[in-house]
Amino acid sequence: MQPKEALTASEDFAKPLLMVDIDGVISLFGARALPGAPEPEPGEADGSFHSIDGIPHFLSSTAAAHLLELSGSFELVWASGWEEKANEYLPHLLGLPQLPYLRFGSPASAAGTTAGHWKLESIDTYAGGRPLAWIDDALGPSCLEWAATRRAPTLLVQTDPERGLTSREARRLAEWAAERSAAG
Repeated sequence: MQPKEALTASEDFAKPLLMVDIDGVISLFGARALPGAPEPEPGEADGSFHSIDGIPHFLSSTAAAHLLELSGSFELVWASGWEEKANEYLPHLLGLPQLPYLRFGSPASAAGTTAGHWKLESIDTYAGGRPLAWIDDALGPSCLEWAATRRAPTLLVQTDPERGLTSREARRLAEWAAERSAAG
C-alpha cells in the first residue's frame, strides 16, 4: 500500500494511528542468543524462531498479543522496512491481521527528508493531521523533534530490541489512547 495522501487535522477519525516497527518490537534480537543472558520476566518474551527469507527471526507472541489488544484502541499500520513482507509472514506466524504498510525510500536518501530519520517522511505523509503513536527500537533526537512540532497529538514509544513490545509499553500506549478518546 502506498502512503495515503496527507489528511487534514479537521477530519474526524475514531482511533489514533499506531505506527508499528517490526525489528526490535516484534522480531527480537540479542539476549536469546547469548549464553548466560538474564532470563526475561515470565510471559515477557514468549515466541519462537522462524526463517524469514532465509534470515532467522525470534518472533514474540507476547508482542503480537499486545498488538491485538491495542487494535481496539488504535488503527495499526506497519512502519517497518519489511513493508509488504510483514503481511506475507506475520499474520500466518503470529495470528496478526493484515495491516496497511508504509513504503519508504532508501535510508541513504533520508538526509533530505522530514527531520532526517528515514521513516519520518512516509509516516508524516500517511498520518497527516491524525493523532499517532509510534513504537520503534530506533527513535532518535530527530524523531523527538518531529513529534514535538506536530500539531496532532504524538507519542513515541522506544523498545528494548531484546524485549520488544512488553506489557509496560502496551500499557503506556493504551493509556495514551484512552486519554485521546476521553479528550475527543
